[in-house]
Amino acid sequence: MNPPLIDDGPWGGVPLGGLGAGAIGRTHRGDFARWHLDVGRHRFETIPADQFSVYVATGGIGGAKSDDSAHVLSTIRPETLTSWNWDMPEGAGTYHGLFPNAWFEYDWDALPVRLTQRQFSPVIPGNYRESSYPVCIFEWQIENPGPDPVTVGLMFSWLNDIGRDRGQGLRGGHRNISLRKDGMVGVLLKGPADVADAPWNGSFAIMAGEEPGVQLSTRDRFSADDGSDLWADFAADGRLDDVVEARPSQPGEAIGAALAATLELAAGETRLVSFVLAWDLPVVEFGAGTCWYKRYTRFFGRTGDNAWAIGAEALAKRTEWSSAIDAWQAPILANAARPDWYKGALFNELYFLVDGGTVWTDGEPFRPADSGNGSGGLPASGPAGGGESAESLGHFAVLECYDYPFYNTLDVNFYASWALLLLWPDLDVGVVRDFAATVDLDDPEIVTVGWQGTLAQRKRRGALPHDLGAPNEDPFLRPNAYSWRDINIWKDLNSKFVLQVWRDVQFVPAPELAHDTWPAVVQAMDYLRGYDRDGDGLPEHDGQPDQTYDMWSMTGPGAYTGALWLAALRATIRLGEMVGDDPTVTRFRELHDRGSASFEAKLWNGRSYRFDASGQASSDSVMADQLAGQWYADATGLGDLVSPDRIVTALHTVYEANVLGFGGGDMGAVNGIRPDGSIDDSTEQSAESWTGTTYGLAAFMIGRGLTEEGWRTAHGAYSVTYGRGLWFRTPEAYLQSGRYRAAMYLRPLAIWAIEHALRCRGE
Repeated sequence: MNPPLIDDGPWGGVPLGGLGAGAIGRTHRGDFARWHLDVGRHRFETIPADQFSVYVATGGIGGAKSDDSAHVLSTIRPETLTSWNWDMPEGAGTYHGLFPNAWFEYDWDALPVRLTQRQFSPVIPGNYRESSYPVCIFEWQIENPGPDPVTVGLMFSWLNDIGRDRGQGLRGGHRNISLRKDGMVGVLLKGPADVADAPWNGSFAIMAGEEPGVQLSTRDRFSADDGSDLWADFAADGRLDDVVEARPSQPGEAIGAALAATLELAAGETRLVSFVLAWDLPVVEFGAGTCWYKRYTRFFGRTGDNAWAIGAEALAKRTEWSSAIDAWQAPILANAARPDWYKGALFNELYFLVDGGTVWTDGEPFRPADSGNGSGGLPASGPAGGGESAESLGHFAVLECYDYPFYNTLDVNFYASWALLLLWPDLDVGVVRDFAATVDLDDPEIVTVGWQGTLAQRKRRGALPHDLGAPNEDPFLRPNAYSWRDINIWKDLNSKFVLQVWRDVQFVPAPELAHDTWPAVVQAMDYLRGYDRDGDGLPEHDGQPDQTYDMWSMTGPGAYTGALWLAALRATIRLGEMVGDDPTVTRFRELHDRGSASFEAKLWNGRSYRFDASGQASSDSVMADQLAGQWYADATGLGDLVSPDRIVTALHTVYEANVLGFGGGDMGAVNGIRPDGSIDDSTEQSAESWTGTTYGLAAFMIGRGLTEEGWRTAHGAYSVTYGRGLWFRTPEAYLQSGRYRAAMYLRPLAIWAIEHALRCRGE
């Protein structure tokens, strides 16, 4: 394994934007720096012109003022905009993140006022409309603690770089339009008017609502490299002179726009001021040229000119959205059975649902020359309880990570999808349906298997794909972009698919899903059954990495995939009973009983289940994830797959060996431990701790009543993430040395499996 491909440093924060809207990351330094607006692609770049600034002066508006000053509210020191006052020191405040909220509390002697800014986007569980909006609200609380009145100006500036990620950022023709209408003031930023594919350019808007005692003023154009005229205007009195140029940018010229809110506060007075940032970039275009409209366009249209309308709705509904977020979070935050560190991590790991290259489509795929009403691909999903007339929810997908850019990676989503299930269950059902539609797909393309250079078929009929595609290809149209291994021989994908079907049938609930996916379930299980070559009821591995641990080889039957297989058999039996397919149920029940006996006989060693039964390198290692199938069985009501005493004994062994024996018990669970207590370093993956696996293991322990052990296990993953500067870029894996791999990863969303376990316990 190579070192991390992406390492932006510890400059992460709660992202701005809704699900599938494209995301903007704002760091705890106060800069806007992480750009995922070109969906599926990562860019980290601070844009100095994108900023909030403050003006403060003793004295009232129109009266004598003294001790006035203006400051940019960020600790960065850019090489451009040098006339701006970038003097805010590090430590001049505190940043708080509780997704989708973030707070900046400014504590700086240079300011005679107390400033607190809260930012949030309307990412609200169970909401399938506003949760998709490309918008963020910035609420400022301004308090005057002193004995004299003060004048305060807040300025929000923004660069017009529409098209930047498509190579059009400085091509010229960008236009900024000051607007004052319907009780709102701001600037609409638009792309070049002479580009034929205008909907792909889109628009931004910076806005505020008119309120008594607040003066709103704008400047529709300033040089984003120099900016001296804008700063001189703002620093003079905390407002702007409503300059209107409306002159398009020249080729190579970077222009921005600004909006200021100015008000007077009496001694002891506190006021609230809200700004909005909205964007309308309606199209996702992937590497093969296929385009999709984003979910929010269902409500605002597809022209790309609707940033102002999106922002207007945000200003009108911001209080309603804020209350909905508070109502969702309050019961968890108030629950004494949940540690405080867990509450913060639980919400903040949801950042990846916005920031993970997320796609949420509306309508059918098309190419730029088409009318926008193309066809093809996997059928779009509707709400779980709906019929043919139900509103389509489109396709929803999140990347595995930006280093491994595959959508809805099945073996990883098995852990992560608890978050979607608990918060937006209809979207999770849609993901399961998308995978069900791939089971019968046979893609004859011959690909080169990366790890050894051999050739393999891209996807065989009956084999579940690793993923639903990649940004550089055709997601939803060409599944299985992954080619590092031959997924057609993987032993976990089919079981994981079946278990997710069963889980969603039970917990959404979605009984019709059982009937709709039954043929795919049977086909998937029959395909995997073909790897039971000795008839013992367990599929055998082929001496190579053929499951989610794709550098850690297994040979013969193994605990990890064997337990998944037994759980999937149990789920298949339950699903078959629901649909009334008695002959198939009988067939799989016999296979289950045979496999259960073989699992105990071949893999139990007296204290845990063997990695595999081959007697090779890791065969007798203690694998942290050995009973992932039993975890899912517990979580979905499938019962004990093996002896309950042995389950508890195995969990105690894992806790003592893989948790307490790794990093002093404060780093989560290492994947493999040798019988002598040393780390299994036969591969890098065996020596790693996987954040999502640790959270899944903790959920398993808590569900089994090993509460103290579960919390300590989970706290180790939390400690590494939030104690070592990995917040909002939680990695897939790390070694005991601290070196990590694959930042911004999907699997850590498994922390929501802990929440599921707690709810099942009535907590």
